[in-house]
Amino acid sequence: MAHNPIICAIDTDDMDKAYSLAQAVGPHVGAIKLGLQFFTAHGAAGVRLLSEQRQPIFLDLKFHDIPNTVAKAIEATAGINTFMMTVHTSGGRTMLQRAIDASMRVADMTGQERPLVIGVTVLTSMDQDDLDMVGVRAPLHEQVLRLADLAQSSGLDGVVCSPYEIDMIKRQCGHDFKLVVPGIRPAGSEKGDQKRILSPKEAVDKGADYIVIGRPITDAPDPAKAAQEILASLK
Repeated sequence: MAHNPIICAIDTDDMDKAYSLAQAVGPHVGAIKLGLQFFTAHGAAGVRLLSEQRQPIFLDLKFHDIPNTVAKAIEATAGINTFMMTVHTSGGRTMLQRAIDASMRVADMTGQERPLVIGVTVLTSMDQDDLDMVGVRAPLHEQVLRLADLAQSSGLDGVVCSPYEIDMIKRQCGHDFKLVVPGIRPAGSEKGDQKRILSPKEAVDKGADYIVIGRPITDAPDPAKAAQEILASLK
């Protein structure tokens, strides 16, 4: 399997821990995901430090603001080695289009491939009751498809979705539209705060392009071994 779809989510504000985790799991995963907790504590300098491990960085900051602010935020990542970043699709078409335009400017500034821009549909920590509480009356799967269609028609490279939405998004958006799938739990793992989950192999077999796995790797007694075992289970 040439493509390693595993993205290890390193969710900590402890730089030493993050660095050692990145070093340990780097040879066994396809990328490292850094989110709000890490970025708030260490910023771009912290991302650059972890990128020394020579692993692609997925910068998962879920930008959601007025179009100009999101565009400027994406441009500000030009000095950081990121291959993928996220925006909230609920920010609307103009914001999404400006995000893609900004990613192209990042490529011009760096002379490298532009970062993939991936849209967040419905957070995998949410279920139908949560949607109802925020005033979204559509069935959850319809809302996910609506936002995936908006992301694709706005030029985004793909979306984040739960394992249970892989099939329907692939049918609607085609196989070139990238699906980044959290809510992945190997057998025996704690469910945590994810409400819509699947095993790594089940998600990849369904068509996930990337699977995001955090605590089952990072909280394991031997994170490198845990990552190796998950990768082996996909083959």
